[in-house]
Amino acid sequence: MPRYGRIGAGLAAVALLTSLLGAAPATASPSSTLASSVLTRGSVGGTAVAVGDVIQASLATGTNATFYSTTTGTTGVKCAASSFSAKVLTNPTAPGTATESLTAQTFSSCTTNVLGTTGVNSITVNNLPYTTSVTSAGVVTISGSIQSTVVLNTLLGPITCVYKTAGLTGSAVNSTNSIVFTNQALTKSSGPSTCFSTSYLSVRYSPVKDTTAGGSPVYVN
Repeated sequence: MPRYGRIGAGLAAVALLTSLLGAAPATASPSSTLASSVLTRGSVGGTAVAVGDVIQASLATGTNATFYSTTTGTTGVKCAASSFSAKVLTNPTAPGTATESLTAQTFSSCTTNVLGTTGVNSITVNNLPYTTSVTSAGVVTISGSIQSTVVLNTLLGPITCVYKTAGLTGSAVNSTNSIVFTNQALTKSSGPSTCFSTSYLSVRYSPVKDTTAGGSPVYVN
């Protein structure tokens, strides 16, 4: 998939991604003076998120998940909907590193402006679950055999692009209760020349919530 709180159409996901977690600004000072866990709900320094709780988030309002061929261009795939779900595995006392298992990540309502394509058939994040972590400094990491399969429509029929990466790195931002991934590179492992060789994922998930605890917002300490 969380300061919490991401191809090329392959997302991995992203796979996206990205597990993503709670929220805390990368620029904010770690709450080392608080007797709290790395992940808390309700507020910074609030109630510790329990091991086993499920953390979820969708795209921040008004944003898209993008998988472009360059870090500065606008050619590629854009999705108006994406979400992730992660299960908390460990949540030690801050400062420290909490771990999660990214169990689900989806991308939908996608469009493409890649030359020769007419639409996006599907984007699937493969090989779930992924190992994820979030530090008190707000660094969110997704690791594992990250792979996404993107099926694009063309006038001659569908084509399949597969993208891979060994890891994705993002930031947890408490001020916006979000997790942000910017220009995370995924490399094409198979597919025709229409599939660009590298896909750069950018996505912002917000608000990040502990759905096991009634949807309480999650923060990083």
